[in-house]
Amino acid sequence: MLIEFSVGNYRSFKEQVTFSMVAANLVAKDKKLDENNVFEVDDDLKLLKSAAIYGANASGKSNLARALTFMRWFMINSSKETQSTEKIGVERFKLSTETEAKPSFFEIVFLMNGKRYRYGFEATRDRVVCEWLFYVPKSRETKLFERKQDNISVSKTYKADGIQQKTRHNALFLSVSAQFNVNIAEKILDWLTNRVKVVSGLDDRGYQGYTVSCLMDNENKDEILQLLKKLDLGFSDVKVEEIEITADSFPNELPDEIKNFILKNGGRKITSVQTMHRKFDGKGNSVSTEMFDLDDQESEGTQKVFALAGPLVDTLKNGKVLIIDEFDARIHPLISRAIVELFNSNETNPSNAQLIFMTHDTNLLSNKLFRRDQIWFAEKNRYGATDLYSLAEYKVRNDASFESDYIKGRYGAIPYIGNLNHLIDSHA
Repeated sequence: MLIEFSVGNYRSFKEQVTFSMVAANLVAKDKKLDENNVFEVDDDLKLLKSAAIYGANASGKSNLARALTFMRWFMINSSKETQSTEKIGVERFKLSTETEAKPSFFEIVFLMNGKRYRYGFEATRDRVVCEWLFYVPKSRETKLFERKQDNISVSKTYKADGIQQKTRHNALFLSVSAQFNVNIAEKILDWLTNRVKVVSGLDDRGYQGYTVSCLMDNENKDEILQLLKKLDLGFSDVKVEEIEITADSFPNELPDEIKNFILKNGGRKITSVQTMHRKFDGKGNSVSTEMFDLDDQESEGTQKVFALAGPLVDTLKNGKVLIIDEFDARIHPLISRAIVELFNSNETNPSNAQLIFMTHDTNLLSNKLFRRDQIWFAEKNRYGATDLYSLAEYKVRNDASFESDYIKGRYGAIPYIGNLNHLIDSHA
């Protein structure tokens, strides 16, 4: 489970900001929200099942997803992907002289196998400046390792003697530890790899492949098909098959050298996804079925919902964390709401999976769908730096209309549009 994520001096984040899935000490107007949207870890910690992040275009919402994506990639790959001469892919805040020489900051707090872990690092383009890993074995936070430049102190519990000297200046000690089979490091990277997924609502090709592979391997197939049918996309079934490509499969006008290049570079098979639609006669009787190609004959919205179906079902069944940027892009508001309601339910989300999404869809801003601590805002100040804050920080009446108040600008995080009356001058 994700507890918190913090970032600073990265892209539009100048100061350190913290996004938290910790439930605030508040009571919702509808008591069912407190029962369904929150789950208890122990006497001291309650977590949220979902959270929405709102903000104007270019406010920095997507940068939060990018920051977590970079941190995740660097943790998993820094020991094997980067060479000693390569730069680290951090992008500092560029609109201030104060941040030019400072490192970027990343920290994640999470729950793994019933224990709370806190891991983070600071890095420049040239080196890892510091790195730390703490956990709570019982009641008190305990150090597993701490690094300052090339000086790394390791606890006996971590069991990584001798690995310090094998860690390059531009690689993470955690990543190197996992490479040398340190058990705790391996488990953390496995958690990141298999339990946390970050996707973009604007580019669904990557996770469409995941949904396709689930259907082909009969993994969660029934649940995926049931979800697609319940969301009323207009088809009754999906057919997925691999098609063998031969030289005769290409258009005649395509040059032979291109055909041969495709065939030689692994392009001998393609996956076909078709949706099944009922065909009717003039009296409205169903007489047969027609197959539509998903990519060519279905809408972009249908393609996106299909692509999301696999990750959604996997996340819900296995209690994982799914982060979706541009969640509402190409999706009807009622479908977006239905997906959120799947997570905000003890019945459909018994494993306490977590959904975090960036959106502009104000239809979801309802005190009947979210508690105040589930609603977050990203807003840039006059100096181009993003601030991140929760609606729980505001004194808001329980019966307030979150959507109406947000559109009126009471919480900030909206575009302030200038007078457009004279944008285009009319000439007689």
